[in-house]
Amino acid sequence: MPNLERRAEPVFVAVEGPIGVGKSTLAGILAERMGARLLLEQVEENPFLPDFYRDRERYAFQTQLFFLLSRFQQQAEILQEDLFARGGVVSDYLLVKDRIFAGINLSAQEMTLYDRLWHVLGPRAPHPDLVVLLLAGVDVLIERIRRRGRPYEKSITRAYLEEVSRRYSEYFFDYNETPLLVVDTTEIDFVRSRSDQAQLLAVIREHRGGVRHYKPLGSK
Repeated sequence: MPNLERRAEPVFVAVEGPIGVGKSTLAGILAERMGARLLLEQVEENPFLPDFYRDRERYAFQTQLFFLLSRFQQQAEILQEDLFARGGVVSDYLLVKDRIFAGINLSAQEMTLYDRLWHVLGPRAPHPDLVVLLLAGVDVLIERIRRRGRPYEKSITRAYLEEVSRRYSEYFFDYNETPLLVVDTTEIDFVRSRSDQAQLLAVIREHRGGVRHYKPLGSK
């Protein structure tokens, strides 16, 4: 794991996890500590998303294609621009998250068409130096989603969150493409608790390769 203090070496850290787990928040904290560019996925710019949460079956394909193309365009910038000269990049997603959600939301026929595009774009995405996978219990995810108050997320069901969490766990179970730190955030609040945040950042800073699972007992 690259040191989180400001440094000259190329650094690309990706934070991943289910809806509501705190990806964007942690990515922002890491980017500030590293002096890196913060790369956030353009969730609220997807014009199909509110309709998707009202009628998943009808709007899933449009929603997913918009996400795939916008996410790929953002990721491609990492390869095209001299971003690392400014301290690195911290992203609140991996491009592969798009395929995880596609597998949940699309029909078999839609998935066949989606995969034709994925096999063109997916291999061209940059690989991070470290992936930080945040996990949490479904009750915690529901509370965090409620707390941030996005109107279109009010219709997210418990069953959907359980499915998303399960798909993430399955995908990353044997993940070995990059160093991976898996963090169970159920018992900590790295936003409100300085102690929880400091401990989490220390673990991220110290992780240098392979897979590590970190299940802290924090302030909650």
